[in-house]
Amino acid sequence: MPLVATAAGFSDQLAEGGVPLLIVLALSVLFLTVSAERLVNFRTKSVIPEGLVERVQPLWEARNFAAIEQLLAEEDSTLARVMRYMVAYHDRGFDFLNNGTGDIASMELRGHQQKAYALAIVATVAPIVGLLGTVLGMIEAFRVIAYANGMGNPALLAGGISQALVNTAAGLAVALPALGMHHFLKHRMATLGLRLEKQINALLNAWFLPAATANQRLKEVQLAH
Repeated sequence: MPLVATAAGFSDQLAEGGVPLLIVLALSVLFLTVSAERLVNFRTKSVIPEGLVERVQPLWEARNFAAIEQLLAEEDSTLARVMRYMVAYHDRGFDFLNNGTGDIASMELRGHQQKAYALAIVATVAPIVGLLGTVLGMIEAFRVIAYANGMGNPALLAGGISQALVNTAAGLAVALPALGMHHFLKHRMATLGLRLEKQINALLNAWFLPAATANQRLKEVQLAH
């Protein structure tokens, strides 16, 4: 019986929360969907997979560009696409490749960032919609009191306020985890972006610069980070 009563009470609150509460629920679905997609598709292996450079290096030393292209075509990662660009334009010089690989990496990371932007929207909009629902609920509660001949029955006001505050609670319950997930993914992107930058610089220096110059540039990059 208590479980049935709780379920009935929850359904009543959903009904009494009105349109704002339905919007908050829709935002919660968006939050869960985007979070699941990002956690699955934005991982280390999608940006800088382990062991890829080690598999390509012997082929590069053998100048077997066809085999490198075939190997990288089977990889779905940012680093693989950057390396394919290096192989495709290996005869164009360091500066050209440095600019091109930087552009590819930047565009890919921005794409990941844009896919998570919905979380920032949910974190911003959900509490505002919840507050709107509370304000509308309070207005309705006082209207009911007015039609009930004033404060003769304080339970009417208390019940109305309780129903109105459900919207604020729901908005915050959705916004807080959405905000946390948004910052978690931002930190992951910054971490993977830094690792990707270091790996690209290491490849450019090793493959397209003389040994002495490459060692000097590698030291400069390490000092910069």
